[in-house]
Amino acid sequence: MTNTRMERISVVLLLCAMAAIASPAQTFNTLLSFDGSDGEGPASFASLVQGLDGNLYGTTLGGGANGNGTVFKITPAGTLTTLYSFCAQTRCIDGASPEATLVLATNGNFYGTTLLGGSSGCYSSDGTCGTVFKITPSGTLTTLHRFNGNDGGNPSGWLVQAANGTFFGTTYGGGSSSNCGGGCGTVFKITPAGTLTTLYSFCAQTNCPDDAFPVGLVLATNGNFYGTTGGFSGNCSSGGCGTVFKITPSGTLTTLHRFDGTDGDEPPAGLVQGTDGNFYGITRAGGANGDGTVFKITLSGTLTTLHSFDVTDGYLPDALLVQGTDGNFYGTTVFGDSSNCSNGCGTVFKITPSGTFTTQHSFDGTDGSNSASGLVQATNGAFYGATSSGGSSSNCSGGCGTIFSLSMGLAPFVETLPTSGKVETTVKILGKNLRGVTGVSFNGTAATFTVVSNSYIKTSVPNGATTGFVTVATPSRTLKSNKKFRVIP
Repeated sequence: MTNTRMERISVVLLLCAMAAIASPAQTFNTLLSFDGSDGEGPASFASLVQGLDGNLYGTTLGGGANGNGTVFKITPAGTLTTLYSFCAQTRCIDGASPEATLVLATNGNFYGTTLLGGSSGCYSSDGTCGTVFKITPSGTLTTLHRFNGNDGGNPSGWLVQAANGTFFGTTYGGGSSSNCGGGCGTVFKITPAGTLTTLYSFCAQTNCPDDAFPVGLVLATNGNFYGTTGGFSGNCSSGGCGTVFKITPSGTLTTLHRFDGTDGDEPPAGLVQGTDGNFYGITRAGGANGDGTVFKITLSGTLTTLHSFDVTDGYLPDALLVQGTDGNFYGTTVFGDSSNCSNGCGTVFKITPSGTFTTQHSFDGTDGSNSASGLVQATNGAFYGATSSGGSSSNCSGGCGTIFSLSMGLAPFVETLPTSGKVETTVKILGKNLRGVTGVSFNGTAATFTVVSNSYIKTSVPNGATTGFVTVATPSRTLKSNKKFRVIP
C-alpha cells in the first residue's frame, strides 16, 4: 500500500473521528408515566413551560383527583407534583379539561384556559363554555373569567401576554355568529384582573370568508398577532381547509392565506415566528400525501410547503413547532412510523428552515405514544415533551401518557421574560447555575442585576441598550439568550 493511500485513509479516519466528536449526542429518556391519579393524557395542544424555579409546568386533559384534568409541576429529573385538580367546585365552575399551554406571566404566575367547565350555554357535550384562570407556582388557582357563549366558548388555545400586561387568546366556539351551531370562535383580550373584551367573532359574514375555529395566537415582532383557523365546513374539498390570519391588537383581521388541500388542510396549532421573521406551522392533513405538512409563511402571506408527511416519517402533526437554539424547528406527530401501535405510535422530528427533515425518535408505546403535545427547550439545552397515551401504567386503556426529554447536545442558554421592553423595564432572566453570575449585558450594554436564585436573575433594560442578545457571564462560560431582546423606543 502506497504512502499516499495510507495518508488519505488516515485523513479520512481523522475526519470521521472529528465528526463523531463534533456531532451532538442525542439522548431520549422517558421521565414519567402518568397513572391517572396524577393526571391522564397531557393536554393535546399544550407544551410544557419553564418556571422561575427551573422546573417545568403543564396540564393534563383528564385524570387527577376529580377526573377532569390537572396542573402539574415536574423537575427536569422527573419528579412530579400535582398542583391542582380541576372540577374541585360544584358544577366544575373552576373549569375542566385544560387543553392549552400555560403561559408564564411577567409577575411569575401562570395563566391558562380550560376547554370545559365554568358557565353553561355552549354546544360542547356537557354544555359548558370554559374558563380563563391564574395559578401560582405553589398551586393556588383563581378563575378570572367564565365564558358564556356570547363572548366565546371552549378555549383550546393558549394565552399570549402583550407588553402592557394584557393577555390575548382565542376560543374555538362561541361568539356572535350563528353559522356554526354554537358559534364559530373568537379572538379576545383579558386583563390580569379578569376583564374580558371580545375583539373579533369569526364567520359573522355570509359564507364565512374569514373561516372559523381559531386555535392560538403568536405575538409577532411587528406588534400584531397571527394565527390559524381549522376550516369552516370541515370538508376541504368545499373550501374548509383552514386559513392563516393576522389581527391587530384592536381587532382588525386580515386573512393572509387559504389552504386548498394541496398545500395542507386544517392547521391545528397556530404559528411560531422564526428568527428569520417568517412564521412556521403544521397542518394535520393535506399536502402531497394527504398526511399533513410543515409550512413556512411570510408576514405578507406567501406560503411554502417545507415537508409533506408520508406515514413512514409520521402523520397527523397536531402541536406547535418550537425553534431550537440551533436554528432548527422541532415537533411531534400523533401517528406513524412504529408498527407497535394502531396507526403507528408517533414521532419526534427536526426540520431545518429550508425543509431538510429528519426523524429524531419513534415512539413504541412503552415510552409513550400519540404525542399531540408540543416541545419546549429548557434553559439546560434539552427538549421536553409529552405523549397523550402509552407509558408503563395499566390504569388507563392504552396507557395514561408520559413526559419525556430529548437531548440533542445543545448548550445551556438563558431566556428573558419579557422578550421586549423599553429602557428601565424590569426583566427576569431564567437559566441554570446562575448563583455565580458576574455580569449581565443587553447587546453589549452592561446592566445592573440581582441574583434571586440559582435559576432566576432580576435586572432591567439599561440606558443605551439596543436590540440584540442578552448575555450572562458566569465563572465558567457566557450564556446567551435564545432570542434577541427587542428594545422598544
